[in-house]
Amino acid sequence: MSQSDDVRAFYERMPYPAPLTSLHEDRNLYGNPARRLALFHRMWPTEKPGKSQEILIAGCGTSQAASHALREPEARVTAIDISETSLRHTRDLQRKYNLGNLELRQLPIERVRELGRSFDQIVSTGVLHHLPDPNVGLRALRDVLSPQGAMHLMVYAPYGRAGIYMMQEYCRLLGVSASDKDLSDLGATLEALPPDHPIAGVMRRAVDFRQPAALADALLHPQDRAYTVPEVYGWLERCGLVFGRWLEQAPYLPQCGVLAASPHAALPARLQHAAVELFRGTMVMHSAIVYRDDRSGDAQPITFAGERWRDYIPIALPWTVCVRDRVPPGSVAVLINRAHTFTDLICTVDLFEDQLLGAIDGTRTLAEILTAVVKDGRDERRALDFVERLWRYDQIVFDASGAA
Repeated sequence: MSQSDDVRAFYERMPYPAPLTSLHEDRNLYGNPARRLALFHRMWPTEKPGKSQEILIAGCGTSQAASHALREPEARVTAIDISETSLRHTRDLQRKYNLGNLELRQLPIERVRELGRSFDQIVSTGVLHHLPDPNVGLRALRDVLSPQGAMHLMVYAPYGRAGIYMMQEYCRLLGVSASDKDLSDLGATLEALPPDHPIAGVMRRAVDFRQPAALADALLHPQDRAYTVPEVYGWLERCGLVFGRWLEQAPYLPQCGVLAASPHAALPARLQHAAVELFRGTMVMHSAIVYRDDRSGDAQPITFAGERWRDYIPIALPWTVCVRDRVPPGSVAVLINRAHTFTDLICTVDLFEDQLLGAIDGTRTLAEILTAVVKDGRDERRALDFVERLWRYDQIVFDASGAA
């Protein structure tokens, strides 16, 4: 049996993520147009939303494609997966929510060209690292990405998964299988591990880790590899893609959190990201937005040099929270992005900055906000520094479509 056949058989036996019977939470979240606008501009800062999109979910699993079809009713969503079991669970959700904009195909990523279409957005999270040759899979996806399209990729990171790879080897040595009994015994074994075992942190942070399907996917998968930050960059370049941004960028930036006073900021950006990955040491995945290398325009167009920033419209990310109780001295608030897993990534706000924060409404440009709040040139510099900090800390994205 080939590696591809092994992976297909694995997911037929143990579909992952655990199948859902309801998308009620997604419907509530993405019914908010502000949330959808923020997600759009995180991928396309300089473009205006409008035309209906062609979206591909490559390796859709049990529910991801249905979720995208529900949240983007104007888009046409195509989903592929090698597992008929996973597709069957997705079809159940498709029928339940009458998702006429969703098309499902049993097809490996390597053969995605057979669809005969190109896509404005491709989502492939937690899939390519399971292919026998991820280069072949990523090049195939690049070939069906439209010239101005965007791709959201997620692959495993090695340092935070050190304990997982130790336990994978443990399972191989003992011949642990995906049977109900073996998974039950394996769960009991994990409970008996020393509290300082390298896998302990992963077990604490992953809420579903002790579920049989999650346990099997993490420790018994027949094909699994991980990428460091430099390897991600090299992989993209080999496959005709360029890096745009990390989905959540603050964990990778030396200007954020405990690293703000570090020497890493003097390095080029990709070396900064590599150094911070080593410093943090517990990243278990890398999630990035990438583009074709022949795309017109800059891969990361947001810059605070020159004057274009004045026409940026800041949009607050809806999954951030503002805390005003028991804040550090000199601050009136603390901003927290709930998607961050590192607790040092809090953004403090003083009284002047709070006025700027209150003026961000998703419609006014930075020039308009500064006119309302800033009194002199010194304050303008302070204001711009704060807005840049909000962006770095994943508190806002920009609609830069008006910044010619």
